[in-house]
Amino acid sequence: MPPDRHLGAGAATPSHKRGVFTEAYSREHAPVEKVYEFYIRTTPERLWEALTDSEIRTRYNFGNRITSDWRPGSHYELTHPGAPGPIGEGEVLEVDPPHRLVQTMVALWSEDVKGEGSSRLTWEIEQVADSCRLLLTHDQLREGANEQLYGGWPMVLSGLKTWLETGEELTTPGSLMYGRTG
Repeated sequence: MPPDRHLGAGAATPSHKRGVFTEAYSREHAPVEKVYEFYIRTTPERLWEALTDSEIRTRYNFGNRITSDWRPGSHYELTHPGAPGPIGEGEVLEVDPPHRLVQTMVALWSEDVKGEGSSRLTWEIEQVADSCRLLLTHDQLREGANEQLYGGWPMVLSGLKTWLETGEELTTPGSLMYGRTG
């Protein structure tokens, strides 16, 4: 596997190994990518719906609602009933239901993350027997980016897996902190 990309079941890894750097990482603010891989017992269509349906999204994403028409070039917004405004937004770049969704992400939930700028999320869904492989790549992060941008993905994706497989909401530190309302 190239030094700038590592896969782990449910865990992100830095985009470089200790002592192994490419030209891209020699720059001061080199882009970093975090990759998360999950296997979920569901269909690609149901997984796609869970990613793009606002009501379903609230069930596993700390009560956050996502709204968009999911067409390339469209804007999307992430909101929470307890927040005074959007907590995230971006542009839909690619849409290939139920296999691939690419979007930019700008975090707005705190002053600490607002200055981080835009990053990119690529959701890839692949049927594997009676399950799906979900690969989320969060890239175009700057070296040293605020961990709030990507640190919650294991909880969100574990919640997605639990909800799709059991219909139950997963209680995580994030869901307790932000509490689902509505």
